[in-house]
Amino acid sequence: MKSYILTGGVIHPDNIHITPAEGDLIIAADSGLNNAKVLNLTVNVVVGDYDSLGHTPEVDAGVEVITVSTEKDVTDTQLAVELALARGSTEIIIIGGLGGRLDHTLSNLAILEDLADKRVRAVIEDGQNRVRLLRNDSTILPRSGYTYVSLLALDPLCKGVEIEGVKYPLKGAKLERKFQYAVSNEITGNCCFISVRKGSLLIVESRDLT
Repeated sequence: MKSYILTGGVIHPDNIHITPAEGDLIIAADSGLNNAKVLNLTVNVVVGDYDSLGHTPEVDAGVEVITVSTEKDVTDTQLAVELALARGSTEIIIIGGLGGRLDHTLSNLAILEDLADKRVRAVIEDGQNRVRLLRNDSTILPRSGYTYVSLLALDPLCKGVEIEGVKYPLKGAKLERKFQYAVSNEITGNCCFISVRKGSLLIVESRDLT
């Protein structure tokens, strides 16, 4: 099952194109309920302490509302992720969560590592950036409206890094966390191939907004 998690913060709705299938789970984390409305998505569950929303959520009949204390050990986004996992999700799409406060952005990116440990496919996007994690594996990335693709090492050293079908290809490269140079590449064909033999990479797709 696939879950869509709407978080708070700025999104760029014209660049977000998602079509949930029947049976998918749509969760709003706190003020992510506002972003769900912007995207015209009907949520199944709202979860959070609602400090960002500013009030108890007003929802349609049949929408589940889960309220937690403001004094808690995890973010509302993490709560939504745990809920999605508990209900059987094998793929999670987080909408938002990449702009605004840096602490929240970094904690959301850490969620990708946790989900990779659990072998759950995951991506975070806000319409300007889209981020996923690749660990000891390879993937094909289709060309899309995102102009740039960057590879960022999460481990001290990532080995055997390859990227093909781009302006600046790499083959058997080493990427260090303290020296990130594989930034602002561009896909030149219909897709690109990315591989890392050992280590974890963040694959970041970005676009300029004018």
